[in-house]
Amino acid sequence: MICDDALRQQIQNHLQQFQVRSNNDASLRRAAVALVVTDVGPGADLPGFVQTDHWSSEAALILTRRSAALRHHPGQWALPGGRVDPGETYTQTALREMHEEVGVNLSEARVLGVLDDFMTRSGFAMTPVVVWGGARLMASPNPDEVASIHRIPLREFLRDDAPLLDKAATSEHPILRMPVGEDYIAAPTAALLYQFAQVCLVGREIRVAHFEQPEFAWR
Repeated sequence: MICDDALRQQIQNHLQQFQVRSNNDASLRRAAVALVVTDVGPGADLPGFVQTDHWSSEAALILTRRSAALRHHPGQWALPGGRVDPGETYTQTALREMHEEVGVNLSEARVLGVLDDFMTRSGFAMTPVVVWGGARLMASPNPDEVASIHRIPLREFLRDDAPLLDKAATSEHPILRMPVGEDYIAAPTAALLYQFAQVCLVGREIRVAHFEQPEFAWR
């Protein structure tokens, strides 16, 4: 899967056909995250990926490892994003947080659409905003918030063993994880990645808001 205009049009078409489900519960805090589509670049630094010095045009998403110094969810996998500030739209929040966390500054014209709101156990309604970063997008981590940046190939989210579903002691619904290399990403981030893959890449209308999250993500 190549990061090119054909992929951009495919994702945009699928999002235009998707019926988004929003959550308007006023008791929830609002947040937005950016699913930034770019290319793999010079290689990945995760177990199970082949490292290369040559720039790869294979399509990827930008994910981060949160700084260990952060109060909430230190060291966890995340998408660039955060709380919606007063007067901001979800799109503005996603783009601002992307700029602050990974140094990528893109305009609203690069937004391809949104996916379903996801309610986290920590009390947020999170809106996923799909953004076209394009080829050779340069990113750099803000060390106050991000320990590392990872450009994960889109094919990883379409693996035969994805998603991984674990029985939850606190819910009738399973905990969702997404395998990445020899590691895995847990919900809520994993739920957004799964819906992105199925809606944007495959064209399936699939819902993920019911999936449970591991207890370490509740705080």
